[in-house]
Amino acid sequence: PAGGAVPPYAFDGSAQRVQGAASSSDAVRLKTGQTYRDTLEKDGKVYYRVDLDRQNAYVSVVAVPRAGGEVDYGDGFKVSMQDGSGTECGYQQANFSSSRFTRPLAAYARRIVDADSPTCQGAGAYYVLVERESKANTDDWELEIRYASEPVLKKAGPTELPEVWASGTPGPPPGDPRARQGGSGVRDAISLTQGEWRSDIRPGQTLFYRVPVDWGQQLFTTAELGSSASGDEYIGQALVLSLENPALGHVEEATVGYSGKPATLALDALRPVAHENRTSSAEATSGMRFAGWYYLSATLNPALAEEYGDRTVPLTLRVTLRGAAKPGPGYDGDAGQFSVTADDRAAADQGVSGAQAAEADGSLRVVAVAGIGSGTVLLLGLGGWTLLARRRAAAA
Repeated sequence: PAGGAVPPYAFDGSAQRVQGAASSSDAVRLKTGQTYRDTLEKDGKVYYRVDLDRQNAYVSVVAVPRAGGEVDYGDGFKVSMQDGSGTECGYQQANFSSSRFTRPLAAYARRIVDADSPTCQGAGAYYVLVERESKANTDDWELEIRYASEPVLKKAGPTELPEVWASGTPGPPPGDPRARQGGSGVRDAISLTQGEWRSDIRPGQTLFYRVPVDWGQQLFTTAELGSSASGDEYIGQALVLSLENPALGHVEEATVGYSGKPATLALDALRPVAHENRTSSAEATSGMRFAGWYYLSATLNPALAEEYGDRTVPLTLRVTLRGAAKPGPGYDGDAGQFSVTADDRAAADQGVSGAQAAEADGSLRVVAVAGIGSGTVLLLGLGGWTLLARRRAAAA
Protein backbone atom coordinates (compact mmCIF):
# COMPACT_ATOMS: atom_id res chain seq x y z
CA PRO A 1 0.00 0.00 0.00
CA ALA A 2 1.02 3.61 -0.56
CA GLY A 3 2.27 5.71 2.35
CA GLY A 4 3.32 4.52 5.77
CA ALA A 5 6.72 3.32 6.84
CA VAL A 6 8.75 1.20 4.46
CA PRO A 7 9.23 -2.31 5.89
CA PRO A 8 12.56 -2.27 7.75
CA TYR A 9 15.33 -4.85 7.51
CA ALA A 10 14.28 -8.06 9.27
CA PHE A 11 17.10 -9.08 11.59
CA ASP A 12 17.55 -12.69 12.64
CA GLY A 13 15.38 -13.04 15.74
CA SER A 14 17.81 -15.55 17.24
CA ALA A 15 20.80 -13.20 16.95
CA GLN A 16 22.83 -12.69 20.12
CA ARG A 17 23.66 -9.08 21.00
CA VAL A 18 27.41 -8.51 21.43
CA GLN A 19 29.69 -5.51 21.69
CA GLY A 20 32.73 -5.35 19.46
CA ALA A 21 35.92 -4.47 21.30
CA ALA A 22 38.17 -1.49 20.70
CA SER A 23 41.19 -3.81 21.11
CA SER A 24 41.81 -7.32 19.81
CA SER A 25 42.81 -8.31 23.35
CA ASP A 26 39.23 -7.78 24.53
CA ALA A 27 37.46 -9.25 21.49
CA VAL A 28 34.41 -11.45 22.12
CA ARG A 29 34.66 -14.94 20.61
CA LEU A 30 32.24 -15.89 17.81
CA LYS A 31 30.88 -19.40 17.35
CA THR A 32 29.75 -21.15 14.18
CA GLY A 33 26.01 -21.58 13.79
CA GLN A 34 25.22 -18.48 15.86
CA THR A 35 24.13 -15.10 14.48
CA TYR A 36 25.21 -11.93 16.27
CA ARG A 37 24.14 -8.28 16.33
CA ASP A 38 26.16 -5.19 17.11
CA THR A 39 26.16 -1.44 16.44
CA LEU A 40 28.94 0.26 14.50
CA GLU A 41 29.41 3.98 15.03
CA LYS A 42 30.60 6.50 12.45
CA ASP A 43 34.38 6.10 12.11
CA GLY A 44 33.93 3.03 14.30
CA LYS A 45 36.45 0.20 14.51
CA VAL A 46 35.61 -3.02 16.38
CA TYR A 47 37.22 -6.43 16.87
CA TYR A 48 35.81 -9.94 17.23
CA ARG A 49 37.64 -13.23 17.74
CA VAL A 50 37.45 -16.68 16.14
CA ASP A 51 39.53 -19.69 17.21
CA LEU A 52 40.70 -21.69 14.18
CA ASP A 53 42.32 -25.01 13.52
CA ARG A 54 42.62 -26.52 10.02
CA GLN A 55 39.49 -25.18 8.40
CA ASN A 56 38.55 -22.36 6.06
CA ALA A 57 36.74 -19.62 7.94
CA TYR A 58 34.40 -16.85 6.80
CA VAL A 59 32.94 -14.08 8.96
CA SER A 60 30.24 -12.10 7.18
CA VAL A 61 28.80 -8.73 8.12
CA VAL A 62 25.53 -7.29 6.88
CA ALA A 63 25.58 -3.55 7.66
CA VAL A 64 22.16 -1.93 7.92
CA PRO A 65 22.13 1.90 7.88
CA ARG A 66 19.07 3.86 8.91
CA ALA A 67 16.47 3.86 6.13
CA GLY A 68 16.44 7.21 4.35
CA GLY A 69 19.79 8.25 5.80
CA GLU A 70 22.38 10.23 3.86
CA VAL A 71 25.42 8.61 2.28
CA ASP A 72 28.18 9.95 0.10
CA TYR A 73 30.05 8.35 -2.78
CA GLY A 74 32.28 5.62 -1.41
CA ASP A 75 30.68 5.45 2.05
CA GLY A 76 30.88 1.89 3.33
CA PHE A 77 32.83 -0.47 5.54
CA LYS A 78 35.67 -3.00 5.46
CA VAL A 79 35.81 -6.36 7.21
CA SER A 80 39.15 -8.20 7.51
CA MET A 81 40.63 -11.17 9.34
CA GLN A 82 44.05 -11.02 11.01
CA ASP A 83 46.26 -13.54 12.75
CA GLY A 84 47.89 -12.94 16.14
CA SER A 85 50.73 -10.97 14.56
CA GLY A 86 48.36 -8.55 12.83
CA THR A 87 48.91 -10.05 9.37
CA GLU A 88 45.84 -9.59 7.19
CA CYS A 89 44.51 -12.93 5.92
CA GLY A 90 41.59 -11.85 3.73
CA TYR A 91 39.24 -8.90 3.53
CA GLN A 92 36.36 -7.38 1.57
CA GLN A 93 35.00 -3.86 1.28
CA ALA A 94 31.42 -2.82 0.64
CA ASN A 95 30.22 0.66 -0.28
CA PHE A 96 27.34 2.53 -1.88
CA SER A 97 29.36 3.47 -4.96
CA SER A 98 27.42 6.00 -7.05
CA SER A 99 23.98 4.97 -5.77
CA ARG A 100 23.80 7.41 -2.89
CA PHE A 101 20.92 6.01 -0.86
CA THR A 102 21.06 3.69 2.11
CA ARG A 103 20.50 -0.03 1.79
CA PRO A 104 21.91 -3.14 3.49
CA LEU A 105 25.50 -3.92 2.47
CA ALA A 106 27.21 -7.32 2.85
CA ALA A 107 30.87 -8.37 2.89
CA TYR A 108 33.05 -11.06 4.47
CA ALA A 109 36.52 -11.66 5.86
CA ARG A 110 38.20 -15.01 5.34
CA ARG A 111 41.08 -17.27 6.23
CA ILE A 112 41.89 -20.00 3.71
CA VAL A 113 44.04 -23.03 4.49
CA ASP A 114 46.73 -23.14 1.79
CA ALA A 115 49.90 -25.19 2.06
CA ASP A 116 51.65 -22.78 -0.29
CA SER A 117 50.86 -19.70 1.80
CA PRO A 118 53.44 -18.53 4.36
CA THR A 119 50.89 -16.63 6.46
CA CYS A 120 47.64 -17.22 8.35
CA GLN A 121 48.04 -21.01 8.48
CA GLY A 122 48.59 -21.72 12.16
CA ALA A 123 45.97 -22.80 14.67
CA GLY A 124 44.87 -20.35 17.34
CA ALA A 125 43.14 -17.04 17.78
CA TYR A 126 42.30 -14.88 14.77
CA TYR A 127 40.71 -11.44 14.88
CA VAL A 128 37.97 -9.96 12.73
CA LEU A 129 38.14 -6.20 12.29
CA VAL A 130 35.10 -4.23 11.10
CA GLU A 131 35.71 -0.57 10.34
CA ARG A 132 33.67 2.21 8.82
CA GLU A 133 34.87 3.99 5.71
CA SER A 134 32.51 6.96 5.76
CA LYS A 135 32.58 10.61 4.83
CA ALA A 136 29.26 12.37 5.34
CA ASN A 137 27.22 9.75 7.18
CA THR A 138 26.80 10.42 10.89
CA ASP A 139 24.36 7.62 11.76
CA ASP A 140 25.23 4.43 13.57
CA TRP A 141 24.82 1.25 11.55
CA GLU A 142 23.36 -1.99 12.85
CA LEU A 143 25.39 -5.12 12.09
CA GLU A 144 24.31 -8.72 11.57
CA ILE A 145 27.32 -11.04 11.91
CA ARG A 146 27.77 -14.72 11.01
CA TYR A 147 30.72 -17.09 11.23
CA ALA A 148 30.86 -20.09 8.88
CA SER A 149 33.43 -22.87 8.71
CA GLU A 150 34.28 -24.75 5.50
CA PRO A 151 36.17 -28.09 5.54
CA VAL A 152 39.42 -28.45 3.65
CA LEU A 153 39.69 -30.96 0.80
CA LYS A 154 40.73 -34.58 1.33
CA LYS A 155 43.23 -34.12 -1.47
CA ALA A 156 44.29 -31.11 -3.51
CA GLY A 157 42.02 -30.27 -6.43
CA PRO A 158 42.60 -28.21 -9.57
CA THR A 159 43.82 -24.65 -9.12
CA GLU A 160 43.81 -23.44 -12.72
CA LEU A 161 40.70 -21.76 -14.12
CA PRO A 162 39.48 -23.00 -17.52
CA GLU A 163 40.41 -20.50 -20.21
CA VAL A 164 37.19 -21.21 -22.12
CA TRP A 165 33.80 -21.16 -20.41
CA ALA A 166 30.19 -20.51 -21.45
CA SER A 167 29.85 -16.76 -20.90
CA GLY A 168 26.99 -16.24 -23.34
CA THR A 169 23.70 -15.12 -21.82
CA PRO A 170 20.92 -17.69 -22.15
CA GLY A 171 17.38 -16.88 -23.26
CA PRO A 172 14.62 -16.15 -20.74
CA PRO A 173 13.58 -19.03 -18.47
CA PRO A 174 10.59 -21.05 -19.66
CA GLY A 175 7.17 -20.80 -18.06
CA ASP A 176 4.76 -18.09 -17.06
CA PRO A 177 5.50 -15.45 -14.39
CA ARG A 178 4.65 -16.51 -10.85
CA ALA A 179 4.06 -14.30 -7.82
CA ARG A 180 6.65 -14.61 -5.06
CA GLN A 181 7.16 -11.61 -2.78
CA GLY A 182 10.69 -11.13 -1.46
CA GLY A 183 11.60 -11.14 2.21
CA SER A 184 12.91 -8.24 4.29
CA GLY A 185 16.26 -9.70 5.36
CA VAL A 186 18.77 -12.49 4.89
CA ARG A 187 17.07 -14.68 7.47
CA ASP A 188 13.66 -14.56 5.77
CA ALA A 189 14.89 -14.42 2.15
CA ILE A 190 12.35 -16.13 -0.11
CA SER A 191 13.56 -19.21 -1.98
CA LEU A 192 13.54 -19.19 -5.78
CA THR A 193 14.41 -21.70 -8.45
CA GLN A 194 14.71 -21.22 -12.18
CA GLY A 195 11.81 -19.19 -13.52
CA GLU A 196 10.21 -15.75 -13.74
CA TRP A 197 9.14 -14.28 -10.41
CA ARG A 198 6.92 -11.27 -9.72
CA SER A 199 7.09 -9.03 -6.63
CA ASP A 200 6.05 -5.50 -5.66
CA ILE A 201 8.64 -3.11 -4.25
CA ARG A 202 8.27 0.33 -2.68
CA PRO A 203 10.73 3.23 -2.94
CA GLY A 204 13.39 2.76 -0.28
CA GLN A 205 12.57 -0.92 0.23
CA THR A 206 14.98 -3.86 -0.08
CA LEU A 207 13.69 -7.34 -0.95
CA PHE A 208 15.71 -10.52 -0.36
CA TYR A 209 15.68 -13.82 -2.23
CA ARG A 210 17.87 -16.93 -2.27
CA VAL A 211 18.63 -19.48 -5.00
CA PRO A 212 20.31 -22.89 -4.53
CA VAL A 213 23.24 -23.18 -6.95
CA ASP A 214 25.10 -26.49 -7.06
CA TRP A 215 28.64 -27.36 -8.13
CA GLY A 216 29.06 -26.87 -11.87
CA GLN A 217 25.99 -24.67 -12.28
CA GLN A 218 25.86 -21.11 -13.58
CA LEU A 219 23.46 -18.50 -12.25
CA PHE A 220 22.02 -15.84 -14.57
CA THR A 221 19.72 -13.14 -13.20
CA THR A 222 17.88 -10.17 -14.69
CA ALA A 223 15.54 -7.72 -12.99
CA GLU A 224 12.86 -5.59 -14.64
CA LEU A 225 10.95 -2.62 -13.24
CA GLY A 226 7.46 -2.34 -14.70
CA SER A 227 6.07 0.83 -16.25
CA SER A 228 4.32 3.56 -14.28
CA ALA A 229 0.94 5.11 -15.09
CA SER A 230 2.19 8.58 -14.14
CA GLY A 231 5.44 10.53 -14.34
CA ASP A 232 8.34 10.47 -16.78
CA GLU A 233 11.18 11.99 -14.74
CA TYR A 234 14.45 10.11 -15.15
CA ILE A 235 15.81 8.68 -11.90
CA GLY A 236 19.38 7.43 -12.08
CA GLN A 237 20.40 4.33 -10.11
CA ALA A 238 16.71 3.55 -9.64
CA LEU A 239 17.19 -0.14 -8.87
CA VAL A 240 20.21 -1.90 -7.39
CA LEU A 241 20.45 -5.69 -7.64
CA SER A 242 23.16 -7.35 -5.54
CA LEU A 243 24.36 -10.97 -5.35
CA GLU A 244 26.05 -12.57 -2.33
CA ASN A 245 27.39 -16.11 -2.00
CA PRO A 246 26.48 -18.76 0.63
CA ALA A 247 28.93 -17.23 3.13
CA LEU A 248 27.40 -13.79 2.40
CA GLY A 249 30.46 -12.53 0.58
CA HIS A 250 29.68 -9.92 -2.06
CA VAL A 251 29.87 -11.25 -5.63
CA GLU A 252 28.34 -8.77 -8.06
CA GLU A 253 25.83 -5.95 -8.46
CA ALA A 254 24.13 -3.98 -11.22
CA THR A 255 21.98 -0.83 -11.41
CA VAL A 256 19.53 0.70 -13.86
CA GLY A 257 17.79 4.08 -14.28
CA TYR A 258 14.03 4.57 -14.61
CA SER A 259 11.80 7.04 -16.47
CA GLY A 260 8.39 5.45 -16.07
CA LYS A 261 8.96 2.92 -18.85
CA PRO A 262 10.05 -0.70 -18.37
CA ALA A 263 13.73 -0.85 -17.33
CA THR A 264 15.87 -3.97 -17.20
CA LEU A 265 19.27 -4.80 -15.71
CA ALA A 266 21.29 -8.00 -15.76
CA LEU A 267 24.09 -9.28 -13.58
CA ASP A 268 27.23 -10.06 -15.56
CA ALA A 269 27.74 -13.64 -16.67
CA LEU A 270 29.38 -15.60 -13.86
CA ARG A 271 31.55 -18.71 -14.06
CA PRO A 272 30.10 -22.07 -13.02
CA VAL A 273 30.41 -22.75 -9.30
CA ALA A 274 33.81 -24.40 -8.74
CA HIS A 275 36.32 -24.75 -5.90
CA GLU A 276 39.14 -23.40 -8.08
CA ASN A 277 37.31 -20.10 -8.59
CA ARG A 278 38.79 -18.95 -5.28
CA THR A 279 42.21 -18.65 -6.91
CA SER A 280 41.00 -15.71 -9.02
CA SER A 281 41.71 -12.12 -8.05
CA ALA A 282 38.41 -11.04 -9.64
CA GLU A 283 35.77 -10.69 -6.93
CA ALA A 284 32.91 -11.89 -9.15
CA THR A 285 34.81 -15.10 -9.97
CA SER A 286 36.28 -15.69 -6.52
CA GLY A 287 32.82 -15.35 -5.00
CA MET A 288 31.50 -18.35 -6.95
CA ARG A 289 33.66 -20.66 -4.86
CA PHE A 290 31.15 -23.04 -3.32
CA ALA A 291 27.72 -24.56 -3.73
CA GLY A 292 24.78 -23.51 -1.56
CA TRP A 293 22.23 -20.72 -1.25
CA TYR A 294 23.12 -17.58 -3.21
CA TYR A 295 21.37 -14.41 -2.04
CA LEU A 296 19.81 -11.71 -4.22
CA SER A 297 18.75 -8.33 -2.84
CA ALA A 298 16.87 -5.67 -4.80
CA THR A 299 16.63 -2.07 -3.54
CA LEU A 300 14.43 0.64 -5.08
CA ASN A 301 15.73 4.21 -4.92
CA PRO A 302 13.62 6.25 -2.45
CA ALA A 303 13.73 9.18 -4.92
CA LEU A 304 11.03 7.41 -6.97
CA ALA A 305 8.47 8.35 -4.32
CA GLU A 306 8.81 12.06 -5.17
CA GLU A 307 8.10 11.66 -8.89
CA TYR A 308 5.98 8.52 -9.07
CA GLY A 309 4.34 8.49 -5.65
CA ASP A 310 5.05 6.39 -2.61
CA ARG A 311 3.48 3.26 -4.01
CA THR A 312 4.74 -0.11 -5.15
CA VAL A 313 6.40 -0.68 -8.51
CA PRO A 314 6.19 -4.08 -10.24
CA LEU A 315 9.48 -5.99 -10.03
CA THR A 316 10.20 -9.10 -12.08
CA LEU A 317 13.19 -11.34 -11.49
CA ARG A 318 14.21 -13.86 -14.15
CA VAL A 319 16.45 -16.62 -12.82
CA THR A 320 18.22 -19.16 -15.03
CA LEU A 321 20.40 -22.04 -13.87
CA ARG A 322 22.56 -23.51 -16.59
CA GLY A 323 24.39 -26.83 -16.32
CA ALA A 324 23.78 -30.08 -14.49
CA ALA A 325 24.87 -30.40 -10.87
CA LYS A 326 28.27 -32.05 -10.43
CA PRO A 327 29.83 -33.86 -7.46
CA GLY A 328 31.52 -31.67 -4.86
CA PRO A 329 35.30 -31.22 -4.63
CA GLY A 330 35.77 -33.87 -1.94
CA TYR A 331 35.59 -32.16 1.46
CA ASP A 332 37.28 -33.76 4.43
CA GLY A 333 34.11 -33.45 6.50
CA ASP A 334 30.48 -32.38 6.27
CA ALA A 335 30.00 -29.66 3.64
CA GLY A 336 27.17 -28.15 5.71
CA GLN A 337 25.83 -24.96 4.16
CA PHE A 338 28.24 -25.30 1.23
CA SER A 339 26.10 -27.88 -0.55
CA VAL A 340 22.67 -28.19 -2.15
CA THR A 341 20.37 -30.89 -0.79
CA ALA A 342 17.08 -32.36 -1.96
CA ASP A 343 15.37 -30.36 0.80
CA ASP A 344 16.95 -27.17 -0.54
CA ARG A 345 15.56 -27.86 -4.01
CA ALA A 346 12.13 -28.56 -2.54
CA ALA A 347 12.24 -25.29 -0.58
CA ALA A 348 13.15 -23.40 -3.76
CA ASP A 349 10.29 -25.01 -5.69
CA GLN A 350 7.76 -24.15 -3.00
CA GLY A 351 8.97 -20.67 -2.07
CA VAL A 352 9.84 -21.48 1.54
CA SER A 353 11.72 -18.69 3.31
CA GLY A 354 15.03 -19.30 5.02
CA ALA A 355 13.41 -18.72 8.41
CA GLN A 356 10.63 -21.24 7.71
CA ALA A 357 13.09 -23.86 6.48
CA ALA A 358 15.28 -23.38 9.57
CA GLU A 359 12.27 -23.63 11.87
CA ALA A 360 11.09 -26.84 10.20
CA ASP A 361 14.61 -28.30 10.28
CA GLY A 362 14.94 -27.46 13.96
CA SER A 363 11.61 -29.14 14.74
CA LEU A 364 12.71 -32.34 13.00
CA ARG A 365 16.02 -32.35 14.87
CA VAL A 366 14.15 -32.14 18.17
CA VAL A 367 12.09 -35.17 17.19
CA ALA A 368 15.22 -37.09 16.15
CA VAL A 369 17.08 -36.26 19.37
CA ALA A 370 14.10 -37.35 21.45
CA GLY A 371 14.73 -40.85 20.14
CA ILE A 372 11.07 -41.71 19.64
CA GLY A 373 10.80 -45.27 18.36
CA SER A 374 7.65 -44.78 16.32
CA GLY A 375 7.96 -43.11 12.92
CA THR A 376 4.59 -41.41 13.37
CA VAL A 377 5.94 -38.21 14.90
CA LEU A 378 8.64 -37.93 12.24
CA LEU A 379 6.02 -38.29 9.54
CA LEU A 380 3.94 -35.61 11.24
CA GLY A 381 6.98 -33.34 11.24
CA LEU A 382 7.57 -33.89 7.54
CA GLY A 383 3.90 -33.33 6.87
CA GLY A 384 4.03 -30.08 8.81
CA TRP A 385 6.99 -28.88 6.75
CA THR A 386 5.15 -29.67 3.52
CA LEU A 387 2.00 -27.96 4.75
CA LEU A 388 4.01 -24.89 5.74
CA ALA A 389 5.59 -24.74 2.30
CA ARG A 390 2.24 -25.13 0.53
CA ARG A 391 0.65 -22.39 2.62
CA ARG A 392 3.56 -20.10 1.82
CA ALA A 393 3.23 -20.82 -1.89
CA ALA A 394 -0.53 -20.29 -1.79
CA ALA A 395 -0.14 -16.98 0.03
CA ALA A 396 2.32 -15.81 -2.64
